[in-house]
Amino acid sequence: MERADQGLAFMLQYENVAWYESGEVRILDRRIYPGKVEFVVCKTYKEVAQAITDMVTQSAGPYTAAAMGMALAAYECRDMSAQRQMEYLEEASYTISHARPTTVSRMKLVTEGCLPAAKLALERGEDVANAIRNYAVEANNLRYSKIERMAEYLVDLFPNQGCVMTQCFGETIVGQMLKVAKQRGKQIRLFCPETRPYFQGARLTATVGHDMGFDVTVITDNMPATVMQNEQIDVFTSAADAICLDGYVVNKVGTFQIAIVAKYMGIPYFVTGAPDKGHPTVDTIQIEMRDPDFVLQAMGVRTAAQGVKGYYPSFDITPPHLVSGVVTDMGVLSPYDLTRYFSAGNAGEYSAKDLCV
Repeated sequence: MERADQGLAFMLQYENVAWYESGEVRILDRRIYPGKVEFVVCKTYKEVAQAITDMVTQSAGPYTAAAMGMALAAYECRDMSAQRQMEYLEEASYTISHARPTTVSRMKLVTEGCLPAAKLALERGEDVANAIRNYAVEANNLRYSKIERMAEYLVDLFPNQGCVMTQCFGETIVGQMLKVAKQRGKQIRLFCPETRPYFQGARLTATVGHDMGFDVTVITDNMPATVMQNEQIDVFTSAADAICLDGYVVNKVGTFQIAIVAKYMGIPYFVTGAPDKGHPTVDTIQIEMRDPDFVLQAMGVRTAAQGVKGYYPSFDITPPHLVSGVVTDMGVLSPYDLTRYFSAGNAGEYSAKDLCV
C-alpha cells in the first residue's frame, strides 16, 4: 500500500504516531520525546482514550490514535455476536471521541468513520480489527494528501529566503510544509516558541524541522514580539484545533497573543486546516482546562513556591480580524467566508467519506 508519510520526519511516520498490531496499540510518548523514544502500550480502547486525555500524543496524533483505538476495540469484542460487536464499537467511538472536550467534533469524524469499515468486514467475515486499521491507514493517506495541498498553498506565501514563526506543533502540516519548501529550494528559517507547559514547540516542531534539514531556533514564550521586531519574521503560521465557521481560530494557548503582535507588526498570520462544520460559531467551543499545578513546573522540575496557584487553559481563541487567511486544501480563504469551503462540496480535513469501504 502506498503511504503518504514517506519522506517525513520520524515522528510523523504512522507507526511512530500510533499503531495497532496483535491486540495492542503503541503510541509514541510525546511527553518525553525527543529526550527519550518510548511507546505507551495500550491493551484496551479505554487505555487509548486515557492516553489521549493524558497528552501522551498531541496535535493531530490523537486522531491517528483514535482510529487505532477503534481497531483495538474491534479486537476486544471479536468473540461477540455481530450486533453486539457493532454496539461495542459505537460505545468505543463515543468514549474515544470524548477524550478531550475541545476536539470532540473532529474526533467523532474519525471514530464514527471506522464504523462502516467494521460493518463491511463483519458482512464479509473478515478480521474487523485489521479492517479498521487498514481503513485508518487509508484515511491517514487521504488526510496527509489534503495537508500536502495545504502546504503547497502555504509555501506559496513564503519568501525564498524567509523567516517563519510557528506555534506549538502543527503535526502533519509542519512536515509537509518543510517537504514542499525543500522541493522548491526555499531556505526558510524557523523560529519556534517553546509552548509551555508541554514544550511542544521546543521538543516536537523544532525536532521535526531539524530532522528535515532546516535552520531552527527555539525561543521562549515571552519572546515572539522582540523576535518579530529584530529577526525580520515574514510569516506567522499555526495549525488549529478548531476553525469555527465564523472565522474564530482555536489553538494552543499563546496563539492569540502572537497573532496580536503579528497584526501590530504588519506580519501576516496564516492558519492551516479545514473549517469545522461542527462549530458554526465560536459559542460552540468548550475550552479544556487542565491541571493548574502543571504550570508550576517545567519538565518535572517545580519552579514556583508551595502554595502558589496555577492557571492552565489548554487553548485560546483568536478572532478573525487577526487572521490573514485560512489555508485549506482548496486554497486560501478569508476567515469571513469559510462556508464557501463546504458549499464547494469539500468534506474537511478529518472526514474520510470519500473512501470506499
